Amino acid sequence: MKIVVLMKQVFDTEAKITLDGSGKINKQGVSLVMNPYDEYAVELGLRIKEKLKGEVTVVSLGGDEVQSALRQALAMGADKAVLVDPGTEEIDEFTTATILAKAVGGMEYDIILGGFKAIDDGSVQVCGRVAEILGVPVVNVVTQAEVEEGKAVATCDIDGGSAVIEVSLPAVLTAQKGGIEPRYPSMKGIMQAKKKPMQKIGLAEIGLDAAQVAPKVKALNFFMPAARAAGKTVPGEPAEAARELARLLREEAKVI
Repeated sequence: MKIVVLMKQVFDTEAKITLDGSGKINKQGVSLVMNPYDEYAVELGLRIKEKLKGEVTVVSLGGDEVQSALRQALAMGADKAVLVDPGTEEIDEFTTATILAKAVGGMEYDIILGGFKAIDDGSVQVCGRVAEILGVPVVNVVTQAEVEEGKAVATCDIDGGSAVIEVSLPAVLTAQKGGIEPRYPSMKGIMQAKKKPMQKIGLAEIGLDAAQVAPKVKALNFFMPAARAAGKTVPGEPAEAARELARLLREEAKVI
C-alpha cells in the first residue's frame, strides 16, 4: 500500500502575530509547526501502513524551513519525505494544489491523505483541488477510516452527526480531529528520522515553470482587528439600571 500524505507548515497556534511596517506578517521569532490537521493525516497514514504493510511518503511545499515539520512526520514513522521548492513566497491554493498534484502524480500511490484544512488560511481547498487535478474521488472531514486493498470506508463529520462513506481507491481523504489521536515521536523515531530520505526538488524537476503556477489570488495587505472597547457597568437599582441599559443599547450600541 503506497500512502502519500500532504503536509503544510504553519505558525505555532500559540504564536503572537504582528505586522511589519509594510503591512505583511512579521515572521521573525515565530515558531513554525506541522499543521495540526495534517498530524491527524500522518497518524491515519501510519495506521494504514501498520495494518497493510505499506509505505508512507510525506510531501510538502516550501523552503528549507519546512524540513523541521517533515522530520517530525518521519520521526512519527513516515518512511520518506519530498519537499518541493516553488521558488517564491507568492503562492495561493491554485499554485499549491498544482505543484502538489504534479509531484504526487509522478509517484505510485493508492491513497492520498491530508488535513481537511490549514489553521493559517482555513481555505479548505488544496486537497480537493489535488483530487480534481488527479481525477480521483475525495472524502472530506474523516475522523476514522478502515482501508483494504482497493477501497476505504470512512466515517466523516457532517452537520448534526456523522456519515459512513465507502470509496474506491485511489482516493483523497482529508482528516479531522476526533477518532485519530496523533502519536508522539519516540527518541528512537527522532534518531531514525535523521537517516530517512528527504528529497528536495524544484519546479523544473516535476515539469513545471513559474508561469504555469502563477497565483490567481494575491493578498494585497494584512491588518489587525480593531481593539475591543472596554466594557461598561450600569450601576443603580434593577429597574433604573434596566432602563439605562436599554437606552445605551439603543443610542450608543445601536443594537435595538
